[in-house]
Amino acid sequence: MEDSPLSRRRLLWGAAGAAGTALAVVGLPRLTGPGEQQKAAPANPPRQTPVPAGPSTGLRRDSSVDYAPAVWTDASPSNYTPSNRPEETPIEYVVIHLTTDFLPIMLATFQDPEERVSAHYVISATGTRIAQCVRERDVAWHSNSVWYNHRSIGIEHEGWIDQPLYADEMYETSAVLTATICAKYGVPVDRNHILGHVEIPESTHEDPGPMWNWDKYMKLVETAHRRIRT
Repeated sequence: MEDSPLSRRRLLWGAAGAAGTALAVVGLPRLTGPGEQQKAAPANPPRQTPVPAGPSTGLRRDSSVDYAPAVWTDASPSNYTPSNRPEETPIEYVVIHLTTDFLPIMLATFQDPEERVSAHYVISATGTRIAQCVRERDVAWHSNSVWYNHRSIGIEHEGWIDQPLYADEMYETSAVLTATICAKYGVPVDRNHILGHVEIPESTHEDPGPMWNWDKYMKLVETAHRRIRT
């Protein structure tokens, strides 16, 4: 995720408060299981219209999300590139991010057409909620690299680089999502294809940071991938 200037955080706080209220009222469902600047995408109407969950919530429940446990929380069309992957471009990587901000602020950021940033998925710190903000077929702007963006799925995790511990449930929820993506698109389950934002060439970001337990995470992804494949 982009490093957020404090000024942007202050500007977004009002919008985030509204989004936070929507989250509290509507709620993302609790799960039962586990530097290149881009031009704004044309504001084309979405190819699938989600069904509104309620008035003025900002959240939409949509049975056609790419990953069943997720709730559709659309990013602004100005913050991603419409595409038709993997037909147009193969999906070869999963990129792991930390939000370095609260979940409602990230959702508000992705919905702000001035931000020029998005990710496909955002997972809450507790691992109990997943929002999908960009379709997997489309190109989210999450890695600061046009080349990697076109070939990857970006997953944000609610958390901070200096946080001493991430919840087991968040690791488990994320691992199943990543394993599902890998199985779906034939992405190898290894550290050459499951990357941190910091590992993207010429990245200016440090997430997911030194506290992210890659050994633990990869074991969970491998286990989930074997279950999915059998």
